[in-house]
Amino acid sequence: MSSIKLIQKNRKAYFNYEMLEELEVGMSLSGTEVKSVREGRCSFSDSYVVPKNGELKLIGFIIQPYSHGNIFNHQSDRTRTLLAHRQEIRKFTRKVNERGLTIVPTEIYLKGNLVKMKIALARGKNVRDKKEAIKERDLNRDTRRQLRELSSC
Repeated sequence: MSSIKLIQKNRKAYFNYEMLEELEVGMSLSGTEVKSVREGRCSFSDSYVVPKNGELKLIGFIIQPYSHGNIFNHQSDRTRTLLAHRQEIRKFTRKVNERGLTIVPTEIYLKGNLVKMKIALARGKNVRDKKEAIKERDLNRDTRRQLRELSSC
């Protein structure tokens, strides 16, 4: 079994969307992009996935230029192709078209020597759900703080 090293998690997506179904996909990257991802120089910043012509295209995902690169460095915000089985792509495309869902990237990690990404079918949360998530997070933080204070006494 190959080791998995998490590079980055898209916490903003988990706050803004309700995740329904996840899928692990590969990424079509150039050499300097892989080296830059290994350094952790990537950002989810409002990225999303669009099914187009039987392929999944990653839009808005930024991989910074490689620090030791040369004139052949990659463009940081280009559209990248995600690699998945044809049946999985069709299933996700059908659900996006029928139900009006969105596909968002949630994690990027190294699995052995390969750069993998987890994408998810997501439904947008409304404002009330976001407020409840904030309230629950604050309550959990307060209870952890109180338990820590009790255990130190």
